[in-house]
Amino acid sequence: MIDIKLLEEITQVPGAPGHEYRIRAYLEKAVAPYVDETYIDAMGNLVAVKQSPTQKKTVVAAHMDEIAFVVTHIDDDGFIKFHTLGGFDPKTLTAQRVIIHGTKDIIGVMGTRPIHIMSAEERAKNPKIEDYYIDTGLPAEEVKKIVGLGNPITRERGFIEMGDMVNSKSLDNRICCYQLVQTLKELKDVELSTDLYAVFTVQEEIGLRGATAIASGINPDMVINLDVTLACDVPGSAPHEHITDLGKGAAIKVLDGMTVCDYRMVRFMKEVAKESKIDYQLEVLPKGGTDTAGLQRHANGGSIAGGISVPCRYLHQVIEMASKKDLQDCIDLLKACLIKIGDYDWSHS
Repeated sequence: MIDIKLLEEITQVPGAPGHEYRIRAYLEKAVAPYVDETYIDAMGNLVAVKQSPTQKKTVVAAHMDEIAFVVTHIDDDGFIKFHTLGGFDPKTLTAQRVIIHGTKDIIGVMGTRPIHIMSAEERAKNPKIEDYYIDTGLPAEEVKKIVGLGNPITRERGFIEMGDMVNSKSLDNRICCYQLVQTLKELKDVELSTDLYAVFTVQEEIGLRGATAIASGINPDMVINLDVTLACDVPGSAPHEHITDLGKGAAIKVLDGMTVCDYRMVRFMKEVAKESKIDYQLEVLPKGGTDTAGLQRHANGGSIAGGISVPCRYLHQVIEMASKKDLQDCIDLLKACLIKIGDYDWSHS
């Protein structure tokens, strides 16, 4: 059963890349009762450790940062210019609210040159990030007292349920943070076959930076990365472009634009899913990368790495949509994998 209240809360706590302190504090409190210890590394990654009698180490990671913005300029009229932290489709910024995290949190709205005064040529052009500014509705002198260069800005959009779906900003990747918290809760009294390092990483959206530090710091034997993936099962997409479909189960990552997952991990996850009667689909994502790459490459000698992905429509928008059934399948698959991972034959064959 999905804890909707917990999932909603996790999506709404701010955490721009490099400014994850609020969501990190929330998640540390959430996981502490279910693990042996927690710590925060110098990079800002949150690590929750569940010990075992063995010497093997498994890292399960979910990035806790969300795509966001940073203040770059405040003009004499109090309008704010910004730089993106993560990938944005400019047209999705139109008519959106944001939260500026200065000396206090204030609301702003994304503005551009009004269509009513655009020329026909201007209307025909696609918007660019540089066309937008943020309007707080406050006098310039008040804006400058609250907001400074370098302050983070996150998107403002609430969480709702839509039938068997959930819809919110920042399901990428807070839905997987929830998945990891819930899995730790359900494994609290289970003795695992490897040491488990449950990691909530920083700065994934701007270059997999936290994951790289984690891999070299922990040096895991096995890695399971948790992230969302594209569900392009919508009008206008050919079947071969779907990547995944909502409602068809957990996505076992085969590859993405930065990683070819270890064939042994893919095989292991498929076997576990079949044995446990968990619905799954295979994820072959030609473009885009995840923390799987950093975790696979930067351990000493590399790690046996793979991923479990939650299918999600409308990625990097404020209306990201996922299936509660798929999320439950992802939780069930992760839990079953962690119980069996240390006893699996990882020899090359």
